Amino acid sequence: MFGKLFGRNAERPVADPHALPVPRRQKNGMYTLRALGDARVLALVEAADAGDWEAVKAALAPFDLGRDHQVLGELAELDGVQDWIGQAVEEDKEHRATALLISGTRHISWGWEARTAERAVNVTQEQWRVFHKRLRIAEEQLLEAAELRPEWVTPWCRLLTSGRGMSLGPAINETRFDAALRRDPLDLEAHLEWVSQLQPRWGGEPGEAMVFARGAFARAPQGHRLGCVIAMAHIEDWVESDSRDCLETPEIQQELRDAADHSILHPAYAWRPGWQHDFNMFAMALSLAGERHTVRRVFQTLDGAFTTWPWTYFAEPEKQFARRHRRA
Repeated sequence: MFGKLFGRNAERPVADPHALPVPRRQKNGMYTLRALGDARVLALVEAADAGDWEAVKAALAPFDLGRDHQVLGELAELDGVQDWIGQAVEEDKEHRATALLISGTRHISWGWEARTAERAVNVTQEQWRVFHKRLRIAEEQLLEAAELRPEWVTPWCRLLTSGRGMSLGPAINETRFDAALRRDPLDLEAHLEWVSQLQPRWGGEPGEAMVFARGAFARAPQGHRLGCVIAMAHIEDWVESDSRDCLETPEIQQELRDAADHSILHPAYAWRPGWQHDFNMFAMALSLAGERHTVRRVFQTLDGAFTTWPWTYFAEPEKQFARRHRRA
């Protein structure tokens, strides 16, 4: 089973006691990953969905929200958290920093839900008003969480997102990025935020993000997930380009192969809850580049596990994943 699931060269342990059973697959063999594929994360999500703060705190015991972006992200995307987390912020003084972190992160996602994914010119004044109101709350809460727990990296990474949405400018965002790297120089999510920040649509120069990504990757140890920064930088280049086949060059194919071999396909890669997100980034980048060999290994390892990001850059994300998985 695990040989098929994780690929011939994978070093994943033979059994993961916390892995969720694979749900019923769609006709095309794919399924949407839930709760990072981890039973402990599912317990956390279910507690948060029920608005049970005591159960949430108990379920958080195996995790460090100050560093685990993906577990925090599961709470950020959960509708309804905003309805009860404020009470935890006000009443639970002992765990105030954790409640602030969850609330601030949720308000960013909630803000973007109000703004929608429309182009800026198509966003109404009322949508902008709600968007900025929620982001201002997020900023206040995340800055307080960062002050209460100065060792945490996640508040600074999320502040990069809110700072970009509020157009706070390069000086503030650079300060926040530096704060994140002081806490973890190899933090993937902070680097991915900066790749987004350097895109022309956010004020960057063409090619600037790729130069940054290559410099970051050059510092990544073998097996480190920071290699995903190369995959995401190429995806962002594709988003910015007017050409749908702009990645289909031998040089880009080789660079993506090397990055995958150095990171997610390396024996030293650390299998952790949500590893499928890393593989989906490479699956999309390699398929956009028309690569035919490494992409097969990546899709085989995923074994149909689909994560919404980064496929949401397509109008029909699931269909694109299924089609490219079938082609690989």
